[in-house]
Amino acid sequence: MSNASESWLPAAFNRGHAYRDRVEQSERSVAGFYAARYGHSDQAVWMERLAAGEISCNGQQLRADGPLSAGDRLLWHRPPWQEEAVPVLPERAVVFDDGDLLVLDKPSGLPVLPAGGFLEHTLLTQLKRWAPETRPVHRLGRFTSGLLVCARRPETRAWLSAQLRDSTAAGVDSEAGRTCRKVYLALTQPLPEEWCVGECRTVATAIGCRPHPLLGQIWCAADPQDAAALPSRSAFTLLERREDSCLVEVVIQTGRPHQIRIHAAAIGSPLLGDPLYRAGGLAEPGSLPGDAGYQLHAHRLTLRFPMGEERQLEAAVPQDLTLQGQ
Repeated sequence: MSNASESWLPAAFNRGHAYRDRVEQSERSVAGFYAARYGHSDQAVWMERLAAGEISCNGQQLRADGPLSAGDRLLWHRPPWQEEAVPVLPERAVVFDDGDLLVLDKPSGLPVLPAGGFLEHTLLTQLKRWAPETRPVHRLGRFTSGLLVCARRPETRAWLSAQLRDSTAAGVDSEAGRTCRKVYLALTQPLPEEWCVGECRTVATAIGCRPHPLLGQIWCAADPQDAAALPSRSAFTLLERREDSCLVEVVIQTGRPHQIRIHAAAIGSPLLGDPLYRAGGLAEPGSLPGDAGYQLHAHRLTLRFPMGEERQLEAAVPQDLTLQGQ
C-alpha cells in the first residue's frame, strides 16, 4: 500500500471559530490580556478586533478597550479564514482495523488535529465522515507520514495512550522493558564522515522551551541551565549515504515534541529540507513547526495488547526514503 494520496482538498474558507477564556485576575486592558495570552498578535491587532466587534465580555459585545475583573468570561469570534489545501485521506490508508483499534497510514501534508491555522482541513474532520466515533490516540507532525494509531472506544484510547506514553518514558532504558516500539525513517543532512553505514548512535539531548517571536515559545534543544528540560533519547542508525543526504532509521526511546527533528539538528545534521530546526537544535525565528520541507516517516510500530498479544504494524515506505540499491 502506498501512503500517497490521490486527491487533495482544495484551499477553502472555514466557518470561523469561537475562542473562550476566563480572566483569572484583574487586568488593565482587554487588548493587553489577549496580546499576552495569544502571542501571535500584538496589542494593536487586538484593538482592531475590538473595534470590529469580534470580542464579547460576559455576553456583551465590546467596541473599545477597558479593564477586566477576575472571573470575567471573554469570547473572541474569529472570522472565517482560508485553510490551505491538504491531502484527502484515502480508504486504502487503513493498515489495521479490528472494529475498535484503527491504524492509518497518514499522508504527508495532512494535519492530525486543529492547530497552526487549520480547523477543518484535518485528518480528524475527514475521519469523522467514515468512522464518526474514531479518534486519534496521538499525533504526527503535519509533514510526517506513516502510522497513526486511532481507536473507537474511549477505554481503548486510554490504554493505548498510556502504552505509547509509558513505553517512551525516560526511565525505560532497555528494549525488554518496553511495551511498544516506534521506528521512523528520515533523510538528514550528511552525518559526520566517521559515522559508518549500519552504525547506531544514541542522541540524548534534552528538549525544552525557548523564546520564539512568532509563537512566544517553541520546543528546541534545551538550554543547559533549564531545570524544566525533558530528558530525551533517540537511537539513530545510518542506513545509506547519498550525495547530499543520509537515510537514517530512528527508534525513539522517549516521546517529546518534535524529538527526531530536534535531535537530528542537535548532532549537526538537521532533517534534509527542515525549515525550522537548524544545526545545534535551535529554531529559526521566522519558521513554524508546520512548515514543509522535511521527510519523516513513521514506518513500524509494535503494540502489546492487554491480553499479552503483540502485533507488528508497518506503513509502506515513500519512494524517497527507500534504499537506492533496492
